[in-house]
Amino acid sequence: MNIKIIAEIGINHNGDIDLAKKMIDIAVEAKADIVKFQKRTIDKVYSQEALDSKRDSPWGSTNREQKMGLEFENKEYDIIDRYCKDNKIEWFASAWDMASIDFLSQYNCKYNKIASAMIIDDKFLNRIAMQKNIHLYLPECLLLKILKMQFRYLETLIVNLN
Repeated sequence: MNIKIIAEIGINHNGDIDLAKKMIDIAVEAKADIVKFQKRTIDKVYSQEALDSKRDSPWGSTNREQKMGLEFENKEYDIIDRYCKDNKIEWFASAWDMASIDFLSQYNCKYNKIASAMIIDDKFLNRIAMQKNIHLYLPECLLLKILKMQFRYLETLIVNLN
């Protein structure tokens, strides 16, 4: 059996690439095998109404400003990709929308993690099903839905049952 330890960074980096690098360093020091981030296309994941709602945060006074402040884009993911390679630790991210799947594909990460919120979106799941490796967290009742997917290129499927 091959066990991998995944250090969940998510968006806990608070939009700060230096903090993300420190978290990667801690994961390496703790002997984690992989670090995991999250990727969203804000305008696709949230409604205009939700984004325009008031929310005080270090990034501004709306929900949009807070969400945008937490997101990494190409520049930061290029840094993460290089930093992880230099530190000999794998990385991947959970995509929260189709555009994020496409965005992350440029990095040729070994795994994809299906965000829990996306487990009911058949178009999203079918796009992910074309990937090689998938990492899922899901309740047991959704396992049957996953088993019905046609994983044409699947090499690895990791399932964590909650």
